[in-house]
Amino acid sequence: MNRRSAEKIFNSGKEPTISKLLEMDKSLRKLQCQVDCLSKNSTNSSKPPSSDIVKPRHHNQTATTTDTAKRKIGGQPGHPLHRRPLFHKSEITSFIDYHLECCPNCSGQLQLRPDQDRILQQVELNENPLKKNQHKAYAYWCEHCKKIHYADFPPPVIKAGLFKEDISATVCFLKFVGAMSLSGIKKYCRDILNITVTKGYLAKIIRKGMLAIRPAYDELLKKLPDQQFLNIDETGHKENGELFWTWIFRAPDFAAFVIDKSRGSQVLIEVLGKEFKGVLGCDYFSAYRKYMKDFNIILQFCLAHLIRDVKYLCDRKDKTVAAHGIKLLDTIKELFKTIHERDSMNSTSFSTELDACSKIIIAVATIDIPDDKDCKNMANRFLKHGNAYFQFITTPGIDPTNNIAEQALRFVVMYRHVSQGTRSEKGRKACECFWSVVATCVIQGRSAFSFIKDAFLAFFNGNEPPSLLPTSLSSP
Repeated sequence: MNRRSAEKIFNSGKEPTISKLLEMDKSLRKLQCQVDCLSKNSTNSSKPPSSDIVKPRHHNQTATTTDTAKRKIGGQPGHPLHRRPLFHKSEITSFIDYHLECCPNCSGQLQLRPDQDRILQQVELNENPLKKNQHKAYAYWCEHCKKIHYADFPPPVIKAGLFKEDISATVCFLKFVGAMSLSGIKKYCRDILNITVTKGYLAKIIRKGMLAIRPAYDELLKKLPDQQFLNIDETGHKENGELFWTWIFRAPDFAAFVIDKSRGSQVLIEVLGKEFKGVLGCDYFSAYRKYMKDFNIILQFCLAHLIRDVKYLCDRKDKTVAAHGIKLLDTIKELFKTIHERDSMNSTSFSTELDACSKIIIAVATIDIPDDKDCKNMANRFLKHGNAYFQFITTPGIDPTNNIAEQALRFVVMYRHVSQGTRSEKGRKACECFWSVVATCVIQGRSAFSFIKDAFLAFFNGNEPPSLLPTSLSSP
């Protein structure tokens, strides 16, 4: 706008001038919001790191390269040396020994020193890694019936078909742990295992696997409402281009995934019910707040998410807003400093210190607020739900962050990038079951492959399926 345009507006009268100023103020606020959104990244919001056009620099990080960035690749000085333990002699297929007849330097006589022998072990695939069995049902002619009768195949043989439990578990492991496509698994079978199969047959194996582990998955879902502590998170899931949501329910001893069309509190009601008595760890998403409000549920909001939101205030160009954010961030750092000093305090003084820190945080967030939308929203958050950020103080056992749910969800996000989602309800259900198996086995230190194999074996033989629950949680 030039001077002549400004004078024209001024001379148009009071009301037109006020209307124009209000219109310009609205446009300015809209543009400011757009600028603020552009300044959001993975360090000061819940945006994923992949959304950062350029990796943002941390507050305290300078443009110069630090000494730690120059360190060499590999083991660092002062770190303990790690060596792979040797295989036991019973596991060795063949032994190849190497001897010296005389000293390589002076040709003198040598004495054996078995305690100082050097051992180098190697492993190799068999030329044909598959063991092929043939089942033959003999045909018999009955003169009386004038028909051919066949001996019966055992039910487990019929149920398994071409692939038995080991190779069936391998297919499922490659799909849901290795995130391989059916085309990739087909090539693996052809080039490594020397057997040719179709993608349709591989899909059939995965469906069998889903049926095999489904009882264990249903058992996990059934136990979720009884948990004392649960951490929950959700991420997007595409099915034929349509948006779904993958929910993770992370208990201390297991994890269960649910894929649903909704991202609302109705999913929480369906999975946990209306009378959940435990404590939920989660971020500040509206579905959790509604669930808390409607059914008086106890929540522990994630302090890591809060820190990212506060860092966004620190990054604002408005000096008043940035100063407010820095002051609030410093008080939160004091809280975590107290948490890290837990071992040097008794339980009473530790709780007292945490409680004092929490009151200071709430006071800083709600008193002397700058005239800014984001600062006011932060203040309202603490006025309405401030105590929900500090449930961990009065409820030992709950984590102040939602990191364990996010960690359990991470491999699913990676799988999503590789697979591009699912194409049917069957595929969606298979993902729920297998992801739950993989995440739970990681938590419990078990082999996901061994569990899937045991599930296939039980499924083929009609036996009781294996359980993913720890012994203490198993049904009587």
